[in-house]
Amino acid sequence: MRKETIVENLNAVGVRIVTCCNNCGRNPSEITLLAVSKTRPAQDLRIAYSAGQRHFGENYLQEALEKQDALSDLDIHWHFIGPLQSNKSRAVAERFQWIHTVDRLKIAQRLSSQRPGYMAPLNICLQVNIDGEQSKSGIAPQDLVALAREVVKMPGLRLRGLMAIPTVRRDACGQRKPFIELAALLQSLCRQFPDQTLDTLSIGMSRDMEAAIACGATVVRIGTDIFGGRNYSDE
Repeated sequence: MRKETIVENLNAVGVRIVTCCNNCGRNPSEITLLAVSKTRPAQDLRIAYSAGQRHFGENYLQEALEKQDALSDLDIHWHFIGPLQSNKSRAVAERFQWIHTVDRLKIAQRLSSQRPGYMAPLNICLQVNIDGEQSKSGIAPQDLVALAREVVKMPGLRLRGLMAIPTVRRDACGQRKPFIELAALLQSLCRQFPDQTLDTLSIGMSRDMEAAIACGATVVRIGTDIFGGRNYSDE
């Protein structure tokens, strides 16, 4: 994609975030824009970085590692936001600052044990299957506290909050419902684990970002509206 287009798109998303925050009484500084860069070449990330973008989210591990090598001269905050197989956990533990998709005790245990001791604990979000869809990853809401109770004991991890990918809904009211439910789950965790810094709601994408921000999102995961439609032909 042309450099000018990526920069223009980033600016447009920034305006949307500011406008939404103004409309719902929030401070735009509370929102982290996570550029979802899966399937995008490293050069596109470099362009976005030159325009001020620092947080990038990757879904596919091997692709992400190749980009990290190509962009090692940049101070990028790397977020892993895809499903993680247990046999690939070491690379995430060693190469990322964040993972948003922890939903099993085994994965959490591996990430903690494989996090290098010289690095800060890995920031994690627990992924919640907020709509109970069988086709989606995520822990059931009723099992969340039990998993959180184990995760907060792990020295290599820092539990930061929750993530969800709700069912696509077109109307604003429908979009807000699962976000409100997830925000309530996070507030419940805050009460039960008052010594933890549970400050992250990773919700909202290009189509429902405004609804997510209005419901308390602190991280919005935006791909299409920054980099355009994706090409999956090589996968």
